[in-house]
Amino acid sequence: MRPVLGTEEIIAIKKVVDSKFLTEGNVTKAFEDKVAKYTHSRYAIATTSATTALHAAFESVNVKKKKVLVSDFTFPATALAIIQAGGIPVLVDVERDTMNVSRDIIEESEQKCNFICPVSLFGNPLSEDFYKLKNKGCIIIEDAATNLGVKIRNKYVGSLADITCFSFHPRKIITTGEGGMITTNNKKFNDSIRSFKTFGKIGNKFMNLGTNYKLSDIQSAIGISQMNRIEKIIKKRKNMADIYDELISKIEHIQPQRKTPNSRHTAQSYVCVISKPNLRDKIIQRLAEDNIESQIGTYALHCLPIFRKTSKIGSLINSEYLYKNSISLPLHEELTHEDQQFICKNIKKTLC
Repeated sequence: MRPVLGTEEIIAIKKVVDSKFLTEGNVTKAFEDKVAKYTHSRYAIATTSATTALHAAFESVNVKKKKVLVSDFTFPATALAIIQAGGIPVLVDVERDTMNVSRDIIEESEQKCNFICPVSLFGNPLSEDFYKLKNKGCIIIEDAATNLGVKIRNKYVGSLADITCFSFHPRKIITTGEGGMITTNNKKFNDSIRSFKTFGKIGNKFMNLGTNYKLSDIQSAIGISQMNRIEKIIKKRKNMADIYDELISKIEHIQPQRKTPNSRHTAQSYVCVISKPNLRDKIIQRLAEDNIESQIGTYALHCLPIFRKTSKIGSLINSEYLYKNSISLPLHEELTHEDQQFICKNIKKTLC
C-alpha cells in the first residue's frame, strides 16, 4: 500500500502551520463533521488511532469485568483495547469466504453477552442482518479500521453499529499518517467518548477519568484533503481489484475474499486464500525475490502467545485456516496493469 498524497495536503498543512494553532482545534472539528456527514452518522470523534478509538469506545460503554465477543481473525489491537478497558475478550470464529464474523456464529455461540466487537475486514462489510443483534440487547462496537467508504445497499458502515471505529493509518483508504475516528448516533456515547479522550473533561471541568487521544489540526488538515477525493480513491482501487479478479480467476488454488451481498467492497486490501496447503509463505517469498511486497491477511489471535489463554468459543478453525493461508497482494495508486499481470504470473508459477 502507498498512500495517495499531493499538493492539496501540503497546502492544507502549511495553512495550519501558518495559523500557529497545531493541536486539536477547529480544523479537527471540521474533519469530524466531514466524516460524520459522509458516513451519515450523527457524531464523529477524532482520535490518535483506531486502537485508541476502540479503547475509548470500550471505556464509554463500560466493559470492565464484562465479556466482549470479538472476532478471532483480526490484528491484535482489537482484543488489546478490550483488555486495556478492563474487559474480557471472548474469541469467536469467522466465515472462511467473507473473512468476517456472522450473525449465525454469534447466535450459535450460545454465549450470553451484552457486548460484541465484530471486525469488518479489508473493505468488506458485515452482513446486513448482523446489526439486528442490537434488537437483542447487544451493544455492537464495530472495528471497521479498514472500512471507511464501505456501504451495505445505500447505508454506510459507520452508521449501522452502536459505535464504529476507523483507522487513518497509511495502509487505509485515506490517511492522516496515524489517526482514527469514532462514529455513533448515540449522544450518551458521544459525550462519554469526548470526555474520555480529553482527560475526562466536561466543558472546562475535569469530571471523569480520561486520557489524551486528541488528533492534531495538522493531521486533520491532511484528513480533510483526503476526504475531498475519497470517492476517486475508492473507484481506482475497485478498478484494480476487478483486474485482479480477472487474472486470479485463471489460476487454480487461489480465491479472493468473497464480497458480502448487496454491498460496496472498497478494496482496501486485496486478500486471497491459497487453498493448496503450505504454499502461502512460498508465494510471499517468491514475490519478495522479485521485489514485490505481500503480507499475510491478518492474525488468528488464539495462535499468538499473548492470547493463548484467552477465552474462546469452539476451535476457531476458519480463523486459523485464514491466518495460515491468506495473502494480501499489492494494491495502490502507482500499481499498473502490467504490475498486476507480473504479480499473478509469479503466483501461478508457484501454484502450478
